[in-house]
Amino acid sequence: MKKKILIIGAGVAGKMVADEIIKLLPNFEIVGFIDDDTEKIGTKYKSIPVLGNRFDILLLVEKHNISEILIAIPSASASTIQKILEKCEKARVRFRIVPGISEIISGNVSLHHIRDVKPEDLLGREKIDININEISRTLSDKIVLVTGAGGSIGSELVRQLVKFSPKKLILLDNNEYNLYHLDLELSDIKELDYSIILCDIRDREKLDNTFNQFKPDFVFHAAAFKHVPLLETQIDEAVKTNIFGTENLVSLSQKYNISRFIFISTDKAVKPKSVMGMTKKVAEALCISSNGKNTEFTAVRFGNVLGSIGSVVPLFQEQIKKGGPLTVTHPDIIRYFMTISEAAQLVIQAGCLDYSGSIFILDMGEPIKIMDLAKQMIIMSGYIPNSEIKIEITGLRPGEKLMEELLTDEENINTTKYEKIFISKPSYNNINILQKTIESLKKAKTQDEMKKQLKEFCNEKVK
Repeated sequence: MKKKILIIGAGVAGKMVADEIIKLLPNFEIVGFIDDDTEKIGTKYKSIPVLGNRFDILLLVEKHNISEILIAIPSASASTIQKILEKCEKARVRFRIVPGISEIISGNVSLHHIRDVKPEDLLGREKIDININEISRTLSDKIVLVTGAGGSIGSELVRQLVKFSPKKLILLDNNEYNLYHLDLELSDIKELDYSIILCDIRDREKLDNTFNQFKPDFVFHAAAFKHVPLLETQIDEAVKTNIFGTENLVSLSQKYNISRFIFISTDKAVKPKSVMGMTKKVAEALCISSNGKNTEFTAVRFGNVLGSIGSVVPLFQEQIKKGGPLTVTHPDIIRYFMTISEAAQLVIQAGCLDYSGSIFILDMGEPIKIMDLAKQMIIMSGYIPNSEIKIEITGLRPGEKLMEELLTDEENINTTKYEKIFISKPSYNNINILQKTIESLKKAKTQDEMKKQLKEFCNEKVK
């Protein structure tokens, strides 16, 4: 008995998929297409009819005993994909997706492109266009140091940097396991010159030796502690790495006349409530205020990276594997998201722009409600939210805000020549206050003293 399929999308992608199924899968029967274009309903492609729109999915699944739905709408928005998934969930039918407009343009859509729906499909983010020539001119034949090279952002930065033929990559991290796996991944790339440096950015002496030995042209500083609730009780560790470690890198970049220093910041540094955000705000100020004759210092600020270590998506995936419940801290909490690949590409592009002393702000699109993300991930896994897998509200964690922001009230945002990269020129006029804060943090004997200094710098009322 043939397996019956519905294809959502009677456009180019849907027709390509239909052609592949007809040619290669004789045990599958395409019952019809679904399309929201009313002019297509009732038409046929190779005798396959367009049976209705997405509101007819449940009826058509029951009527024709459909066992699988293929979503072939590469241009669909995140909200459209979510609504389709909800229809599929109600119909209790398996669904998969044909991703990416690039495959459609090249005419390469085939059955191996069909895959399960992923969380990034729910973002609805368009493919970004980076200026490969500009980046290549800037980075080609340059020595590039990446701190935190084994982490989520750092390792993706490395993967992207490889494409631009740097003279040498210096991959620095304090995590032996992550560096080991990154080394394994890169070892097969011919003609790639790189060195692995197992080093903590708190260790100024070893950092100095590294800078002196390799004399990098560019520094991408991604090393940081970032887990918000954990750092609320580990304030000293957050300060030592996120502030003192950054200070080490900034001063050494000046000492060795590094051409450009790009600091990876976060939306949590804007009106910070958490220790993590406050330490990143101080580090951001430290970088921007250090801009000088020989070294250009810039920062890149963005929100959450989908699937990064310690983020909500891997947590939800693990919770689903265990049968739930999924834990959401507040029903109204929202976050900005982008994919790791997109974040890394935009960081590199921003790092090649000549706006010294500025903060680049990446276009994060529309914020996503975490409750909606939880429901959609349950549906994507083939379960019914709050029936087969529960969602529990656990309450906001220490340092957590309902909504993050990308700009302070005082900052003005301007466009650059790239539509997804904006720029702000913050003013850190009183360098003495910044230096005094850092010195006070070094002298502080308790975590409470550290938190007080952080709050004072970030203009928060000390509780």
